Amino acid sequence: MTVTDRFLRYISVDTASSETSGSSPSTPGQLELGRLLTEELRELGLPEAHMDSFGYVYAFLPGTPGEGAGAEALGLIAHMDTSPDAPGRNIRPARIRYEGGDIPLASGAVLSPQRFPSLGKYIGEELIVTDGTTLLGADDKAGVAEIMTLVEYLLTHPEVPHRPLSLCFTPDEEIGCGTDHFNFADFPAPVAYTVDGGEIGEIEYENFNAASADIQIQGVNIHPGSAKNQMKNAVLLAAEFISRMPAAETPAHTEGYEGFYHISDIEGCESHASLHMIIRDHDRASFEKRKAFVENLAAYLNGLYGDGTFRVTIRDSYYNMKEKILSRMDLIEKARAAMEEAGVTPQVVPIRGGTDGARLSYQGLPCPNLCTGGVNFHSVYEYIPVSSLEAMVRVLQILSRP
Repeated sequence: MTVTDRFLRYISVDTASSETSGSSPSTPGQLELGRLLTEELRELGLPEAHMDSFGYVYAFLPGTPGEGAGAEALGLIAHMDTSPDAPGRNIRPARIRYEGGDIPLASGAVLSPQRFPSLGKYIGEELIVTDGTTLLGADDKAGVAEIMTLVEYLLTHPEVPHRPLSLCFTPDEEIGCGTDHFNFADFPAPVAYTVDGGEIGEIEYENFNAASADIQIQGVNIHPGSAKNQMKNAVLLAAEFISRMPAAETPAHTEGYEGFYHISDIEGCESHASLHMIIRDHDRASFEKRKAFVENLAAYLNGLYGDGTFRVTIRDSYYNMKEKILSRMDLIEKARAAMEEAGVTPQVVPIRGGTDGARLSYQGLPCPNLCTGGVNFHSVYEYIPVSSLEAMVRVLQILSRP
């Protein structure tokens, strides 16, 4: 089975994760894909492949006799869930030859190079696109398909030497829970890569420090006819809180290493309102200052409107893996060399987000991130070039050498 055929097979399973589920994995579709992958791994020749009760799929491929068997084991990780930010059910992909210009999608939406300049890199190539109503699922079923295709290649070409490979397909990465139940006993590798990045060539070992903030606002509701000097409208207080945030430090105004505050949702009435935000920064000191700013703003507003009006709860999500990777920069150099050998131009870039690898690196498993080749993740405008899928299989083949 080709990597493209695998990818199209995997995206047919709805694996969108859910932040409100409370179970692990958070949605049943992830178990369906996990069972499919487990069965496929066993059919390929790894009879000990298994899925645990939390939906994690593990497998181990011994190294080839001789040099391969004695080499350091390498871990490869990809996540099975897709983002809940866009619909993930009934994905209807199309394979097209891109000749430039706009790409009309089946829904009537248009994938345009004016809006998405990255398309200009892929003129003359075959692309897999959505119908404009769902995401595609390359994040991260492209990574899953690339790893699975590598496994098939190595098992059907025993003459090709390779190091021992530990494999894991995780659930719920998109909701920040991808390593909550990771079992290191089932993953005997001292280092790993997540295959979970974007455009072809990207290598990432720096990610955001991340936190979430929950702000609860207590108002006082009085009949509007007699509300003077008594009503505290929680909706207006929420608006005031937002208005005092740095207007230029949002995702729409930042790039590269620039951090941000992002208000993701707000709801309420006169009596009570709540808003939620995420806080991101690559620099740890700046990250701590951002969290302190939110807390200090709430304290200032409590001074104006009364203690307890604003209640803030901040939870750290993950940290920048850079400080854990610096002692294993050989992983970055090997990835760079593998891409160059595969005819891919490597580019080391910071992640404006996080991966399972960030949390795993802090749990003792150095785990930088490699691209999958996908573009416009979490969006109905997501697409992936077939050549990128194929190139990443070649990169993984090279990295698997002893």
